[in-house]
Amino acid sequence: MTSKITSILMTFTEGSEHSLTEIARLAGLPVSTAHRLTSELASRRLLERTEDGQYRAGLPLRTIGATNSAPPSISGRAPYVLEDLAAVTNCRARLGVLRELEVAYIQKDPGPQPTTSFSNAATLPALATALGRVLLAFSPQRTVEMTILRGLRQYTPHTVTAPARLRRALGVTRLTRVAVAKWQLEPGMCGVAVPVFGSGGEVVAAIELAVRDLGTDLQPILGPLSIAARSLSRELAGAAAPQPVAEPRHLVAVGH
Repeated sequence: MTSKITSILMTFTEGSEHSLTEIARLAGLPVSTAHRLTSELASRRLLERTEDGQYRAGLPLRTIGATNSAPPSISGRAPYVLEDLAAVTNCRARLGVLRELEVAYIQKDPGPQPTTSFSNAATLPALATALGRVLLAFSPQRTVEMTILRGLRQYTPHTVTAPARLRRALGVTRLTRVAVAKWQLEPGMCGVAVPVFGSGGEVVAAIELAVRDLGTDLQPILGPLSIAARSLSRELAGAAAPQPVAEPRHLVAVGH
């Protein structure tokens, strides 16, 4: 078994991507055996599955023995952060990035199931989610206006559909670095999100926790959420210099 796994891993020594058929051919294994072992290696993140079905070396393999390696990617590190966050809070955790005015996201639910992967089918409306509000708040103004021009769809009776209210909510998010979407997309469900910063200090993603009852104190949610965001921001920066990830300021309830 060790020799078979080694033969599979050795096909990625040049950092290339391979289909399952190519892996089986290069490793000298039956396709069924290659499929079983690559699936196991992918579940442990030693291999990664791309959107077009190819396989490539996962982050742990890329970092072994690497010198002057580039900072890790969001897709490589975010699942670990979400796993820890969901375990600590027992809440659904999501990370999202803005893609063509929609929020592409990955998700970790409490429990043993793994974190999902980015998919073209897995998108959320930016206007009605805490993830989206963080991403829009730190986007160019033209991105906000284009999103509004597409129409403010009402998903629940509480969804903000007035452009002026939405702009005020985004302004508050820029000041506080926290977004709250109360019953905006899912009835009875609230989202709280904070930004994730890249190496240049720009917002590259957002992390969100979903809760049913926020109560009057956000700190039990904001504490682990802000720690997760700072941790991921530092990793994306390659642990170079401290990133400008300030503690969330006092939250003003605007545009919920």
